[in-house]
Amino acid sequence: MKIPCELIVWYVLPSIRRELARELVEKHHLSQAEVARRFGVTDAAISQYLKAKRGTSKEIENSGKYEDFKKEVEQAAIRIMNGSDIVTETCRICEMVKKSGMLVKVYEIHTGLTAPSCVCPDLECPNKA
Repeated sequence: MKIPCELIVWYVLPSIRRELARELVEKHHLSQAEVARRFGVTDAAISQYLKAKRGTSKEIENSGKYEDFKKEVEQAAIRIMNGSDIVTETCRICEMVKKSGMLVKVYEIHTGLTAPSCVCPDLECPNKA
């Protein structure tokens, strides 16, 4: 059985990286090499994120909360440009994914099980009693 953190690594983090890379390159005009350096990945990885060959998650995109996800990424990119770091902003976006219930959908689709309460620790969680 997969634990929620494994699903974050496989589906959520790549989506966060893809959207952050897009935002930083297209709107904030950082080079792919600079984004790669900040992410600690290769230039080729950033190229794949930008071409949507890596980091796509249909569960997140079809969650009904994708626009909120993208807004959080936009704000994170602004904070990064103002001195915040990738780790802090990635964690902030990941928390939003958990609190919004998007991780619940990913968990249930990939495990076929009802998500445990640790998947969404906020009161907004659809699985909270």
